[in-house]
Amino acid sequence: MGLTNFAGSVAVITGGASGIGFATAGALRERGAHLVLADINADGLSRAEEQLRQRNPDAQGGILTVATDVTSEAQVRELMRQALDAFGSIDLVVTCAGVGRGGPIDMFTSSDMQTMMNINFMGTYNCVQSALPAMRQQGSGYFVFLSSVAGKLGTPLASGYCASKWAVRGFSAALRAELFGTGIGITTVYPAWVDTPMVRQESEDAMRLLNVQIMLTPEQVAAEILQAVSEGRRDLTLAPNPDIAFAIQLFAADQDKAEDLMGQSLQRQLANQARQSS
Repeated sequence: MGLTNFAGSVAVITGGASGIGFATAGALRERGAHLVLADINADGLSRAEEQLRQRNPDAQGGILTVATDVTSEAQVRELMRQALDAFGSIDLVVTCAGVGRGGPIDMFTSSDMQTMMNINFMGTYNCVQSALPAMRQQGSGYFVFLSSVAGKLGTPLASGYCASKWAVRGFSAALRAELFGTGIGITTVYPAWVDTPMVRQESEDAMRLLNVQIMLTPEQVAAEILQAVSEGRRDLTLAPNPDIAFAIQLFAADQDKAEDLMGQSLQRQLANQARQSS
């Protein structure tokens, strides 16, 4: 069952200072929701709140910003406590906080991997652990987990990122079964490349080798998220890129073949790059 009326609802959004999180906050504000924005970037949060108020000064919902490191269980608990104190409920939690980093596994350190898992997966886990008691007491609530098409593919040069996003996928599937009949829903979002600060921070070499074509805006993803939540959809896959859409279909039908084809494609690109640089 979806969340069909956003007016007066209380939405907690991690990664709310920019990208998909900020765009989702804007879309929810237009629909009258109360917003609790969390981000590790305190200055970015202040700018986000100012922009949201300027864009829609007549919106009925309130805005609370809480500087939060989602890898900290204590800070996420405090985030949810402040949301309850300010607005009385937690109706929607959208976990947009995330990082992405690519490159050969030989160059991807244990520290890099731990950081990515802590933010992309444990940040999601901490939000669930901290918000779930209030939702159980209410008998209702909704989670939106940001995974990625990398959570459905085995993408070379993005093994660490894939691992963190597959973890979100598996967690959400198991959690939906566990929460069956509680009135608490989950939509897992699998977007392709989105024009966000995270994507723009990737190195040009990695972007070229991964054949990155940005075909989604944060605002498009936000609109699709709210539609999926209102319909109670479990899976929201956004892959306008024809090659990515094909790869997802192939992975679902024949994972062995998909892995081989993606590996062959990477080797061709590496060989071309070597010839051009020689």
